[in-house]
Amino acid sequence: MSEPRLRYYPLVLASLTLVLFTTSAQFLIVSPILPRIAEDLHVPEEQLGVLVTAYAVAVGGCAFLAGPLSDKLGRRAILRYGTLWMGAALVLHGFATTFELLLVLRFLAGTASGFLGGAAVAYIGDTVPYEKRGQAMGVITSGFALGQVVGIPMGTLMAGWFGYRVPFVVFGGVMLAVSALCWLALEDSGRRQGKFGIAEALEGYRYVVSRLDLIAVNLAGLTMMLSVSAFIVYQPLWIERTFDVDENGIALLFGVGGLANAVTGWIAGGASDRWGRKPLVLASSGGLGVCMLMTPFMPSYTAILALFVFTMCLVGIRISPLNAWVTSLVDTDHRGSLMAIWLATSQVGFALGSAVAGYAWTNYGFIGNALAGCTAALTTAVILALFVGEPKKEAAVSGPGA
Repeated sequence: MSEPRLRYYPLVLASLTLVLFTTSAQFLIVSPILPRIAEDLHVPEEQLGVLVTAYAVAVGGCAFLAGPLSDKLGRRAILRYGTLWMGAALVLHGFATTFELLLVLRFLAGTASGFLGGAAVAYIGDTVPYEKRGQAMGVITSGFALGQVVGIPMGTLMAGWFGYRVPFVVFGGVMLAVSALCWLALEDSGRRQGKFGIAEALEGYRYVVSRLDLIAVNLAGLTMMLSVSAFIVYQPLWIERTFDVDENGIALLFGVGGLANAVTGWIAGGASDRWGRKPLVLASSGGLGVCMLMTPFMPSYTAILALFVFTMCLVGIRISPLNAWVTSLVDTDHRGSLMAIWLATSQVGFALGSAVAGYAWTNYGFIGNALAGCTAALTTAVILALFVGEPKKEAAVSGPGA
């Protein structure tokens, strides 16, 4: 069980990488273009976080349905139809001429993301053996970083030049092309036999919540994403105001940081196959907390840029080992359910973090955002250290990679 048996393995990795690239780019672009949205739609700053919250709530809600459904129908069907849905929802952003309509469309895009994120990661868990899974996760999760390297700078510049709607429409076209690739390349990763209904869905979730380590890993997912959103939502606005930086400076920040994320994530995935997932995840989570706390005290944009690059390296070190670690905690029949709860709780954390971000920004300034992010990041490390072990033996894998 040392090599994947997928017929189009390189094309599969490319497809899933592009799914995560487009999903992350259209999501992350919201933060740096918040000032443009506020200007175009005449929205008070304190209301802008609602866009992030609506998206996160939609992701979390749909993830609960997507998990057991993908266990039954297979990940391939979820990925095929989910990419079509997101592509259409993003194209419709071109008609978002009011804040209320934009809010609805962000919610619709979030529903598609609720199906896609967990399915892409679970597909690798189903088809790639554990001893190679970190490397495969490093490849596909580089899509998140590429969303920063290419998607966010490009989207930020397009929003500045042509208006905030254009980046979403462009990413929608990309996702429709990715959908065609998913229909071409993805093979059936395996599915359970028998009927599917509420009882079957609840059985998968009962199993997840019956184990302390799985409860803990989901709580860690919540605090991890809370730390990210509490810190990042208002960071571009703070940088613009503090250091007199325009959208070009923000694009450079995310572009260079995303490149660092992509490179370290790729390396960390393979490294975790050799050294283990847990040490890398714990070290990077603790380091992220320290970097967040340091950010408000940076004296210049150049210092911010250097620290942000290092911060993104730590994110890259964490993301692929963490996904490989989480998928190894259960067998194939429960992997969809675990990934659904993992994604849902993570999005709940992001929604809570955006609410915390708005409160902290309004009452304490960016120092409040940094302190909230740091506290949640360190909490994540503590939870994983105390309650989640790294399997010494791979959980069962079925499907083409078995």
